Amino acid sequence: MRAANGVSGGPVNNSSSQTRTRVGTALVLFTLLAAVLLLGPAWLWSLVVLLLAGVAAWEWSGLCLWPRRMRIAFVALVVLLALLMALRAGHDAWLDAAVLLGALLFWVLVVPLALRSAWSGRGARGMSGVLLIVPLVWALLWLQQQTDGNLLLVAGMAVVWVSDSAAYFAGRRWGRHKLAPAISPGKTLEGVAGAVAGVVLYTVLLVVLDGPRLPAGLAELLPLTLFMCLLGIVGDLYESWVKRVAGVKDSGACLPGHGGLLDRVDALAAALPAWAGGLWLAGFGA
Repeated sequence: MRAANGVSGGPVNNSSSQTRTRVGTALVLFTLLAAVLLLGPAWLWSLVVLLLAGVAAWEWSGLCLWPRRMRIAFVALVVLLALLMALRAGHDAWLDAAVLLGALLFWVLVVPLALRSAWSGRGARGMSGVLLIVPLVWALLWLQQQTDGNLLLVAGMAVVWVSDSAAYFAGRRWGRHKLAPAISPGKTLEGVAGAVAGVVLYTVLLVVLDGPRLPAGLAELLPLTLFMCLLGIVGDLYESWVKRVAGVKDSGACLPGHGGLLDRVDALAAALPAWAGGLWLAGFGA
């Protein structure tokens, strides 16, 4: 799920054993999540999301370079907010609207300003962690509640996966012009172009193959998925910048071959609330 948000260029330095480890970890994670979604009760998915929120909060608090007590307090706050999402997401229109508006303002306005102005205060980073994790929790829970929720959830995640993969291969093959060298030197404009092209193709195929089960047609979904693609790139850049400020390569070490959980969901955290928000505005969950 890295949102490796591709946009990367240049050859991969991982050894074949590291590649096997990465692929193996990804397959195990995908299998477990698919089993929970397809075979488990709804409460089990909520529990998994709460656990993931706790792990993500712990990693983010580490990036903030806080002492242990502050890290524990931050995790407790995020888990409590995630529990609120589990209890009220989809049942309180005002809460849904507030989460969506907060996520939109954060990713469209605050994060670009933070990257441009190099905001690095620990308090600001802590608040950013809440705005990064909680709306993602809301989207994961809200989407799964809907009619054909598993399809909508996986379809939204796949926008980011396709974007990442297309950006990675396009960047490796054609990458020449750096996107943000001061933040993440490996990312290129050619990778961005590859991500956009991949998402366009994916959206067309999604509508062709699953059109009757989708909430809208190509004319409505394509602008949404392209917006998600761009948000995912912003999310990946933001986490890369926070790691650079913290002086670390990965957000954690819980996923062999991948690093931390945040390294896998940085683009999802930015893009998936937009997917859920588009469906919410279209009348889903009303």
